[in-house]
Amino acid sequence: MPMILTLDIKLSGWRMTKDSWSARVEVIENSTLAELHSTILRLVGFDDDHLHGFFTGRNWRGRKTCFGEPADTPWGSNEGEEVPLGKVFPLPNRHKLFYHFDFGDDWLFEISRRPNAKESDRNAEYPKLLHEKGLRPIQYPCEHDEG
Repeated sequence: MPMILTLDIKLSGWRMTKDSWSARVEVIENSTLAELHSTILRLVGFDDDHLHGFFTGRNWRGRKTCFGEPADTPWGSNEGEEVPLGKVFPLPNRHKLFYHFDFGDDWLFEISRRPNAKESDRNAEYPKLLHEKGLRPIQYPCEHDEG
């Protein structure tokens, strides 16, 4: 039976405020980074209409390891995003996983793994949102104001 990882996901980078959005989710360890990308977009309500990538580093400014680097082709590449989360974690000491969405608007999310994994529940659906707080970011604030 696959193990469940508990992840804390929070808005990061220059967009952070005291009311910034964060969530705790459970995911199956063999879920890929591509699936995590879809999960994050569903959680915050963003359209999947921009390039994105995952990277590790000590902070959001320092990229050490990149997954699905968009420079691979003119249209981007998600080849590196087929990596299962169980292979991404644990990260090197003091490193974090970051998700960068929309390289123009620079939405950054920091993802950390809680220390304890547990066996999955056959009857549960994953990913599972455990907790959410703060204000969800608005992908296109100008369109939101007009609507």
